[in-house]
Amino acid sequence: MNYYARKCVPKKVESFSGESECLPRKAQTKLAFELKEEGFRLKDILLVVGIPEATYHYHVKNFGKEDSDAEIKELIRHQFKQFHERYRYKRITKELKKLGHCVNHKKVYRLAYAGIKLKCVKFMQKSRKYNSYKGKVGKVAKNLISRRFNTPIPLQKLVTDITEFKCLGEEKLYLNPILDLYNGEIISFGIKKRTTLDLVMEPLDETIEIIKNHATYRTDVHSDQGWHYQHKQWVKTLKKNKIFQSMSRKALRRQRLDGEFLWHFKARNVLWGKTSKL
Repeated sequence: MNYYARKCVPKKVESFSGESECLPRKAQTKLAFELKEEGFRLKDILLVVGIPEATYHYHVKNFGKEDSDAEIKELIRHQFKQFHERYRYKRITKELKKLGHCVNHKKVYRLAYAGIKLKCVKFMQKSRKYNSYKGKVGKVAKNLISRRFNTPIPLQKLVTDITEFKCLGEEKLYLNPILDLYNGEIISFGIKKRTTLDLVMEPLDETIEIIKNHATYRTDVHSDQGWHYQHKQWVKTLKKNKIFQSMSRKALRRQRLDGEFLWHFKARNVLWGKTSKL
């Protein structure tokens, strides 16, 4: 009888116990129940399927019962779609708590990935911070911002950096925005297929015109130590227009966190069709 039971079980059953592609216990129980209905001995079926008898009877007892987590599953699915498949379980948990649902993040994790099988792939390998550092090739300015990334004055503190985006095939695009820390607004930006000096100079020229017409206080432009920002043309242009240059210290990620990575997250969202507030 054991031989015939094996012949009736799909090939996947052989990898049920302990393998990465195992079906859930509930699915195993359903398969075992169907085989039992066909007349096979339960003892032989459980041996082939590889589940304990107690587990089998537990799930059989719950056949036909309503899913107690159906409502929370639907909420998780709704939040996942609402935020364009960008939120993982921790952020979904926070959104559920905002709506008044007291739920543990571990339960959300279990329901989202094991139950509903949601998968957040929106930003996987799509963008990354472009590293333009080539050592000291020009002037390295002082860190005037010094982690003070808040200001009540428009156009007082501006930050800029370059982000690399992967497109179709092997093509890449490089985005260089200039962002105002007063309200998170992108003053100007450049986007090109190559990281030439024009990528940073063109947005700077546009920003200078805005500063001349609207700035009420001196302006600091903060960046990393990439070769673009050490270049003599960049330095000379800032000095000519009485704009103070600021650079983060090399390898101190905390100093660059707000100034360079905050807008990088926003640039990512804009590219994939969702704007966000900083």
